[in-house]
Amino acid sequence: MSAQIIDGKKIASEIKSELKPRIEALTQKGATPFLTAVLVGNDPASEQYVRMKAKACSRIGIKSKVINMPENTPEDELLELVGELNNDTEVHGILVQLPLPEHIDQLKINLAMRTDKDVDGFHPVNLGRLMLGKPLFSPATPLGILELLNRSGNNPGGKHTVVLGRGDLVGRPFSVLASLKEINANSTVTICHSGTKNIGDYIKQADILICAMGRPEMITGEMLKPGVVIIDAGTSAVDDPSAKKGYRIAGDVHFESAKEVAGFITPVPGGVGPMTIAMLLSNTVDAAERLAENHDGS
Repeated sequence: MSAQIIDGKKIASEIKSELKPRIEALTQKGATPFLTAVLVGNDPASEQYVRMKAKACSRIGIKSKVINMPENTPEDELLELVGELNNDTEVHGILVQLPLPEHIDQLKINLAMRTDKDVDGFHPVNLGRLMLGKPLFSPATPLGILELLNRSGNNPGGKHTVVLGRGDLVGRPFSVLASLKEINANSTVTICHSGTKNIGDYIKQADILICAMGRPEMITGEMLKPGVVIIDAGTSAVDDPSAKKGYRIAGDVHFESAKEVAGFITPVPGGVGPMTIAMLLSNTVDAAERLAENHDGS
């Protein structure tokens, strides 16, 4: 029997619908949520992603602005812009699209951002709060994965979740998020990475498998425990002469073989990607509500 498909587009649409009344309430107070995205350089994938974020904002009533800066923008100039956005009372969320050019120190940029406008959740203070189990903002992709699990009826509580990949965007923050003593988390988490010996033994034990390695179709059906829940956060461009663009986007999981063994599985694309944007919008609305509340109370 084939796995049940976890439809990220559908669940993201539900989340956006839930945000609309909150956005309307803020707009009536004169505090329409406002997200500003900064794009340095002209990486095609980043450009497309920022466009998708701006489009998603406009569809549900969030104001958005994209600031494009050339590839050779000095680090000081970007820091100055972040400072201006920090002080702009209309802006509730700031997003500096990654990856940044090599001459710009990502940590410096993250540190320069106000923690209560860091809707991507990458400021070291916000990551530290996540470690303490008291997050202000959690990174959007890990948050989206947790929502996918819970809204598809796969609460991770008490289950063994195996995370493939220890990157700072997905693997590591998700492993912390999923292990928090919360009703929607409370999982036993194992992280596997390039230094893990006998990685197949861990994969076979997983009740829930989170794939975030960026190694196309590495995980095949015979490696899996029957009934496993698979969330595939990997995205790689794979040459495909039959595709219009000459390539296709593939996940870390070989979908056709895995779906015959798994209980639930996300497609790539259409699984985690839409959820990342939905949770970014959710974080922006949270930021606007918090800033509006602080303003009312001041």
